Amino acid sequence: MLWLALLVPNLPLQVFTRGLAHADTPFAVVDRVGTARILCANTAALALGVQPGQPLSTAQAVAPALQLRPRQPERETALLTEIACWAGRFTPRISLAPPDTVLLEIQASLRLFGGQARIEHELGKGLVQLGVSARLACAPTPLAARWLAACGQGLPASEDWQRGLDALPLAVLGSEGDCSTATLELLHGLGARTLGDVRALPAAGLARRQAQSVSLLLARARGEQPDPRLWFAPPERFHHELALPAPTHNSEALLFAARRLFASLASWLQARHAAIDHCRLRLIHERQPATTLDIILGQAANDEAHLALIARERLDSLPLPAEVCALGLDADHLLAHAPRAEDLFGAPGQARDQAMRLVDRLRARLGEDAIRQLAPVADHRPEAAWQSQAQAQPGRRRATTPGAASNPDAALPDRQRPFWLLPQATAISPQHYTLLGDAERIESGWWDDGDVRRDYYLAQRSDNTLCWIYHELAPPGGWYLQGYFG
Repeated sequence: MLWLALLVPNLPLQVFTRGLAHADTPFAVVDRVGTARILCANTAALALGVQPGQPLSTAQAVAPALQLRPRQPERETALLTEIACWAGRFTPRISLAPPDTVLLEIQASLRLFGGQARIEHELGKGLVQLGVSARLACAPTPLAARWLAACGQGLPASEDWQRGLDALPLAVLGSEGDCSTATLELLHGLGARTLGDVRALPAAGLARRQAQSVSLLLARARGEQPDPRLWFAPPERFHHELALPAPTHNSEALLFAARRLFASLASWLQARHAAIDHCRLRLIHERQPATTLDIILGQAANDEAHLALIARERLDSLPLPAEVCALGLDADHLLAHAPRAEDLFGAPGQARDQAMRLVDRLRARLGEDAIRQLAPVADHRPEAAWQSQAQAQPGRRRATTPGAASNPDAALPDRQRPFWLLPQATAISPQHYTLLGDAERIESGWWDDGDVRRDYYLAQRSDNTLCWIYHELAPPGGWYLQGYFG
């Protein structure tokens, strides 16, 4: 087995800073357990003199522009879950290791992605899109991978990973709940500074001093004892939120944060070989109901760039009742989506996809009813057999005459209809036309004061143009040109 640990340092801080568009904004998270103190701060705040453990009053004195948010443990858990859902595109064997690590078993994925280095590279690119900074490390055991990531010491596959473990500092044992602070102090008092030093101590002596848990931890990390892990089960629906570092109504800042969620959604869909034609972006306010923004696509897709483009068009014209403090993204109904293979002449259907994306963008910018399309109507009269209507949305039915779902002529392949119908039938002289075939009689429209009685013919004009003409049976009669064939 090969485990890849994805450790998120300063997780309480990254919950908020992943939605921060400008890295030069000083920001810190406050731990309000007991006396309010700085729990962690970003680079801009550290440069101003803000330090972890600092009293809140001192931090505000050295950095008056410092933005502060209280720690939210539930959002930290939610972010780890979101990362695990996103990582499902690389492997289905995922395990959470609270409080800050996601473990991926990637042995079966090496050939698919081209090796360990390639997987780490793709993970790094994807994490940038999520707005998450993480440390990556691989090892044959999950505990070893986690400890190597905590120390920022990723090892090549060819290196002796057990020797690398021996060089790790004693502090990594503190990340596991099985090793107490008192045990760490005991080991430090015995002169141990690395895991190799601890391994050199006699196991019997450690057991007599109630430190046998350390020996078990090292055995699990080195693969000498089993280390079973619970597999992460991804949710059936996508429902994630992103907290903003400060409330805002700026559309660009909201779009920046929304892109993080769209990237997460896209990978979640790709892991399921699925797509969506509808999702909902929620703009959460502090004291008012959330503003919902429905993103509806003309065809199923799982591309975060397209979703972000539609969201931009909607956000630019969306009135907000108050500032937004968090974003939420929901997707319920998944559609099967097979990856489209490319051939020698490009991706088949690419032109249609681009046209549908243009329609989606126009609809988002101009409104739902601004985009029209032609739809068949169940009527035999050519001038009444179609109508202009708003483009059908996913999950909606097109309006048709009750009792009929489409043009009845569509089920009759022996009846020829021209693609080009004239806006108004034109009177003609029949001597310039040669009739081809028998007549088709249309008698219809008596119920709406549009009664017609006509005999239609396929005809060839003197200039060899193929036409569709008819003879009016009702007085005063006459011959008329209805349309042309291509």
